[in-house]
Amino acid sequence: MTEPMHEEAHGGALGSRLNWLRAAVLGANDGIVSTAGLVVGVAGATDSRSALLTAGLAGLLAGSMSMAAGEYVSVSTQRDSELAALAVEKRELREQPEAELRELTELLQDRGLSHEVAREAAEQLTARDALRAHARVELGIDPDELTNPWHAAWASFLAFTVGALLPLLAIVLPPAHWRLGVTVLSVLAALVLTGWSSARLGAARPGRAVLRNVAGGALAMAVTYAAGALLGAAGV
Repeated sequence: MTEPMHEEAHGGALGSRLNWLRAAVLGANDGIVSTAGLVVGVAGATDSRSALLTAGLAGLLAGSMSMAAGEYVSVSTQRDSELAALAVEKRELREQPEAELRELTELLQDRGLSHEVAREAAEQLTARDALRAHARVELGIDPDELTNPWHAAWASFLAFTVGALLPLLAIVLPPAHWRLGVTVLSVLAALVLTGWSSARLGAARPGRAVLRNVAGGALAMAVTYAAGALLGAAGV
């Protein structure tokens, strides 16, 4: 008999991968909706290709940089918190190892192990790598997989940029009388895809997520187009 093969990811690696994929999908979705709202609003006021291109590029750059900066700050704060928690745990293990061993035993008991088995497991984990054991069981942190703020920033920047390129190209490439229709249809189709993808990554039913996504994007475009049309008619 051959040994079973396990090619799928497990545990923290799978969770981390799904989180990155979900963040990428949501970043792309933000790029689509915000840039579409911007260029459609400008299209309501003018049919100038240069004005549409300028507005779209400005929105793309501002949005992608804002997303990257926000993600960098957020993940840096999370990483700092993780490092601080690890430092505290390292000090406690050095100063009060017996208390930490009892704590690890109790945590393993809370997960369904008997006292005897939990104690033996805690002793073995402590002997192998006490800090890693407490980090994973007590803190829920993998010391080998700490969040990287630069990775998060670049991922957000690229995801937003990719999403924003769709409405930008859709509004500037077609002839003037097709621009609005092509942009709206392209954006709604993309929102169906991102809504479906985010739902599937979260193991949820896609129908409601797609409907929310499409309705939100359609409302954003309708509101900004109406505002642009009113400003254009007023000669602003």
